[in-house]
Amino acid sequence: MPMHRLLMILAAAALAHAAQAQPTAPKPAPKPAAMPQHAGFDARDPASLIALLSGLGATANLAERTDTEVKLGVTTPTYSFGVQFVDCSADGRGCQGLAFTTSSDSGRANLAQMNGFNQTSITCRAFMDNAGRPHVVYSTLLSAADTREEMRTHLGVWQGCLSTFGAFLADPNGYLAAAP
Repeated sequence: MPMHRLLMILAAAALAHAAQAQPTAPKPAPKPAAMPQHAGFDARDPASLIALLSGLGATANLAERTDTEVKLGVTTPTYSFGVQFVDCSADGRGCQGLAFTTSSDSGRANLAQMNGFNQTSITCRAFMDNAGRPHVVYSTLLSAADTREEMRTHLGVWQGCLSTFGAFLADPNGYLAAAP
């Protein structure tokens, strides 16, 4: 049998088989991923952070509010700090970022040492106020998709900032000498 005849028979058999095959229903379009449900938690709402801190044994109170900012005073069993929500809507929600901050009355560092601290940390920023008092800040952007666990992570980073800044202030030269 010539080769072209064999190919024609195979092609005809394939077509016959395809005609008998059951047509498949088109696959439905994939649904867009649903936004995660946070059980009422909204990282952009200061009330959500207040509730989270309360569950962790801290107390947070409204310290100040402007048209675009909400400031909280936070007290834990071992220390106090401030939280500043920024770029908020008129109702004090929908904030676009926040900063954790505190200052120290103990321990002094000069401006060169403070700059050295900033060179050792990617997340914690140190500065001196006009009175020469050292401050440390950790800030982050916020979104509607941020979860309670992500906010707990930010709180953990903030605790790390407090710890390293405390070690720095206790011995600025020693801290900087041992820093990477």
